Amino acid sequence: MKELVSILDGNTFLVSDRRGDIEPSYDFPTGLFSFDTRFLSTWMLTLDGERLHALSVDDNESYRTKFFLAPGEPTHYLDAKASVIRSRAIVGSFEEELTVLNHTGAEVEFTVRMDIGADFADLFEIKHARPKQGRATVSVAENELRLTYRREAFHRETLVKSTAPAQVDADGMTFRIRIARNSRWTTRLHVSSVVYGARGEDIRATLPYGGSRSADVIRAEQQELIDRAPKLGCDCEPLAGAYRRSLNDLAALRYESIALGVRLIAAGLPWFMTLFGRDSIITSLQVLPFLPELVPPTILMLAGLQGHRVDDFRDEEPGKILHELRYGETAGFEEQPHSPYYGSADSTPLFIILVDEYERWTGDAALVRRLEPQVRAALEWIDTYGDLLGTGYLWYQTRNPDSGLQNQCWKDSWDAISYADGEMPGFPRATCELQGYAYDAKIRAARLARTFWNDPEYADRLEREAADLKRRFDRDFWIADRGYYALALDADGRQVDALTSNIGHLLWSGIVDESRAGKVVEHLLGPRLFSGWGVRTLAENEGRYNPIGYHVGTVWPFDNSIIAWGLWRYGFRDEAGLICDTMLAASRYFGGQLPEAFAGYARDLTDYPVEYPTACSPQAWSTGTPLLLLRVMLGLEPQGEHLIIDPAVPPGMGRVELLDIPGRWGMVDALGRSRDPEDQPSGG
Repeated sequence: MKELVSILDGNTFLVSDRRGDIEPSYDFPTGLFSFDTRFLSTWMLTLDGERLHALSVDDNESYRTKFFLAPGEPTHYLDAKASVIRSRAIVGSFEEELTVLNHTGAEVEFTVRMDIGADFADLFEIKHARPKQGRATVSVAENELRLTYRREAFHRETLVKSTAPAQVDADGMTFRIRIARNSRWTTRLHVSSVVYGARGEDIRATLPYGGSRSADVIRAEQQELIDRAPKLGCDCEPLAGAYRRSLNDLAALRYESIALGVRLIAAGLPWFMTLFGRDSIITSLQVLPFLPELVPPTILMLAGLQGHRVDDFRDEEPGKILHELRYGETAGFEEQPHSPYYGSADSTPLFIILVDEYERWTGDAALVRRLEPQVRAALEWIDTYGDLLGTGYLWYQTRNPDSGLQNQCWKDSWDAISYADGEMPGFPRATCELQGYAYDAKIRAARLARTFWNDPEYADRLEREAADLKRRFDRDFWIADRGYYALALDADGRQVDALTSNIGHLLWSGIVDESRAGKVVEHLLGPRLFSGWGVRTLAENEGRYNPIGYHVGTVWPFDNSIIAWGLWRYGFRDEAGLICDTMLAASRYFGGQLPEAFAGYARDLTDYPVEYPTACSPQAWSTGTPLLLLRVMLGLEPQGEHLIIDPAVPPGMGRVELLDIPGRWGMVDALGRSRDPEDQPSGG
């Protein structure tokens, strides 16, 4: 795969090659996208009929980039008579400024050509190429090209305008120009992507952040969010760099939902630029101590779209929290069930966990009281629809065998759940971390019921159910002769015995018996699971192990942040610090921007983490990973009206301090000292 360059503002993004060109692709989502539709599939520049090559790319800002180019193919000796600069930005719409520089001592004529095309592909059509069902049209006007797609009420449009005179045809724009010696020529191309609503207007135009905004406005919006975060002081540059990059990426990933007009965090570029139940919840948990104001929109959106009926096509059930919400053509015409889709078994207990954790950090009792019906409905789903076999465990099996997800845990690729020998169990399946989430959800909900809902009887019942679940789980999932918990139970109650990173999530949930914790930790940090760069999703020597398999041997940063949190919870401070240290060391090789996943090769084999070829970046829960790692290192934990600080800073990290932590304690620093919000940060 070519090296790609991306820019984004919310869920509008553009992916090109390093020349700035976009060529039609059904292998990877290159192009200009907004709300799951590709508005540009061709955007290719030539000078006098020649393709250009990249001299340098300036891509230090998330929403804009600049390409420095020369014509022809690069050779040992470059003596170009001209060069080209492409400056582009996503500012609600897409804008590109083209500058051609004449480096000769005489006036020169050039032909500048921009090939332009829009296939209006749905993101799912890029994954699974299929013919379009609607009708595409092209119209030409003075210095303007309009590309339109209609399928019944589904109406999308791309409008390209040039500030310089152009010869416009159905396939692009041609500029025949004369440039004086040592001079330049410039035009600005403005590309509008229009998502038409029922009344013939762009449905995003009425949203506060939905229209075109200047680069200065976008920069100010992002900086305002970054300025609200606590100030980090440390001696470790990888930590400082990862923290800065995480805040920048969180600011860039915010997008405005059409459904409710609230600002959410998209799950990841390029495939997941939308709301996800699991991903959005875990990202919210990661960022809570740092930017708690980002969390309520996600909680309220998930609560508002909570399942209320049985719908086999969408895997919807009463009380269930959604998996994924899409806005594209295939969802609109029910060719995919994502409008929204409910095919995850973990988003529902994780929703309960998030509601409780949010209150612990913020003291927002009003939201907890407001969401009592939704939390109760989620708990009811765990005990009814979630318990497919009536065994007291949380199971999954899609209701939609045609287009539903087979695996509905976080490792949701088709081959992610297997026995140690590589064979795969039938359905339904009860993965171990689902039981941990359900346990934690009941413990937390009991606190909410007792403290905020004035229902101590319900609280007592939930605590009894959680205690019973913990006892049965230890009995049925523990593999005594191997010293770890099974990945899952199959439909016959047999242990799916592969050794995986899922056992680290069990530590985070608290379902692990104290007597077992040491063994679990030994496996997590043993050579089969721990690569030296992090914990692999699947252990070496397991039947399906593949260091570059999506869920069967790669290292996922978010997964490791949850594992580190679990290690800290059970008192394994040094081990938690080791995970933090290796993750941050890996981040250096990705410019501080941890990707969705990277290869599981051993550290002594590669000396650096090997990229996974199609990993999303930025991805929300990878972006949130350095924040959760920082929380673990400083040992930050809310407890009533107090902030507990119990550090797990790894050796060699040096000074680490966090100033102006927001929350119910006023403003405090990482040593627990109250601070006046007006004070300037200082060392401590």
